[in-house]
Amino acid sequence: MISDAIEDFRRARWQATLQQAYARMTGRSVDLLSYEEARRALRATTHIERGLQEIPLDAIVGSVGRYTDFTRSFLPRSDAMQERWANVQKAATQGGGWPPIVVYKLGDAYFVLDGNHRVSVARQMGMKTIQAYVTEVLSKVPLTPGATPDEIICKARYAEFLERTNLDQIRPDANLVLTAPGGYRILDEHIAVHRHYLGLEQQREISPAEAVASWYDNVYLPVARLIRQRGILQDFPGRTEADLYIWLSQHRAELEELLGWRVTAEAAVDDLVSTQGHKNVLLRVSKRLIESVIPEEWQPRPEPREWRKERLVQRYLENLFHAILVPLNGQEEGWVGHEQALVVAQREGSSELRGLHVVSDGADKESEAVRQMQARFVWRTHELGFPGSLIAESGQVVHVITDRARWNDLVVLALRYPPGKSVLERLSSGFRQVVQRCPRPVLAVPQQVSPLSRALLAYDGNAKSQEALFMAAYVGERWRIPLTVVMAYEKPAAYEQMAEYVRRYLELHELTADWVAEKGDAAALILQTAVSHACDLIIMGGYGAQPVLDAVLGNTADAVLRETIVPVLICQ
Repeated sequence: MISDAIEDFRRARWQATLQQAYARMTGRSVDLLSYEEARRALRATTHIERGLQEIPLDAIVGSVGRYTDFTRSFLPRSDAMQERWANVQKAATQGGGWPPIVVYKLGDAYFVLDGNHRVSVARQMGMKTIQAYVTEVLSKVPLTPGATPDEIICKARYAEFLERTNLDQIRPDANLVLTAPGGYRILDEHIAVHRHYLGLEQQREISPAEAVASWYDNVYLPVARLIRQRGILQDFPGRTEADLYIWLSQHRAELEELLGWRVTAEAAVDDLVSTQGHKNVLLRVSKRLIESVIPEEWQPRPEPREWRKERLVQRYLENLFHAILVPLNGQEEGWVGHEQALVVAQREGSSELRGLHVVSDGADKESEAVRQMQARFVWRTHELGFPGSLIAESGQVVHVITDRARWNDLVVLALRYPPGKSVLERLSSGFRQVVQRCPRPVLAVPQQVSPLSRALLAYDGNAKSQEALFMAAYVGERWRIPLTVVMAYEKPAAYEQMAEYVRRYLELHELTADWVAEKGDAAALILQTAVSHACDLIIMGGYGAQPVLDAVLGNTADAVLRETIVPVLICQ
């Protein structure tokens, strides 16, 4: 009956009014898309007749001429449509149905050329599909049914980018869809810069097509693979791989400017996820809360195995210590750390040394004393053939060192003031706080530079000594130096089990070792063995999971650091 159809129309009009009110409150458009605007934006020109098809109603997102008459879900926006709308519904229910509508197809989205009222009624009747004569209009950039006007703009910019670069022809599998249209200007700049440096490198003119291909293969794809391997798209809902490429490029440049050091793509990824990732919001808030209310010496330490997990594959392919952080205090005795770091770099074969001097006042960073330190650091480092520089940073010493440490692979620190014997001395020890909070291994250097020619591994089976075992196997294999394993135990059965594990681990790396195992004090045994076996490097685990308990009861690392005459590599 016509009265029922009119009632249905009024319900549809009320729904349209509610949608429009919601759109005004949220700023989200509920308008149909204009076919002509979308076609021009996407540079679509080629038409192919696809004939009669059954198409999904939800995929119809716009209209050729009547896109202002209906909402995005095809609800009527004017009372003047009532009579025609009701007659269309009556024809569907009493008159034997409708003729097919006529649509254009752009990507996976459809635009009505003829049949807007039929689409509106069909959706109100709960239909899922409708018959349509389809003409497909081909575009370089696909359009999806859920596209908003803003997304159309982004796709338009993408179409323009593809026309400029011909990337879709050069690399057909490339997908550089962005959610922010301004990003294509940045990609243009990246390609232009890459073309410039490629020309300098090859001493010839690089064609635009060659530059695009080289940029995509050698600049974009490595970062895209890293994004996929780390699975970080899930940390940024609604964003694309190309979005993250741009963010990572910008984030990396900002970090390098802030730190004064080269930052790897991997490090930039980790920092972007930890500082801006969606899943880490609560973690960042809780960390700031902990830092604001819990005393320094009580705060949590880095979890064991984190550093090893990051370097597990790397240790088999290349050296572990690409970047070595060397904090210097400005005193002459502090330079022993620099000299020891140079020995590590020589053992590694290639490392970058990064000096760090912490000042209390920002103005002191430009002082003559700092400039002299920088000149000395660079001269000595370059003299031995390694890249390196020294930066000055203001702040609290422990915070600055441990924060900067995460951008490096090893921290080499002069052991001027080891942890004291009393509980208060241990809790207040700045060196101890650096070691317990540092996310990287720390090489503590007493006032004597070591050639690092024979290593002693202190092993007791706990999580931190597992890190030490990993490190001992690495230096034994990579540096080709002999190993001595020291175990202090309480029960012989426990020793046998640990010893068997270590032997098998070393055998996997084709290493053998001298063994010293005794019942008794671990620190004393370590120090005695270092002397008796002429070991000039001690490798051991760091502090346990309970900072205060460690300080109250004492720790083997504290005792070794107080008495050692050789460097101690403390593994986290």
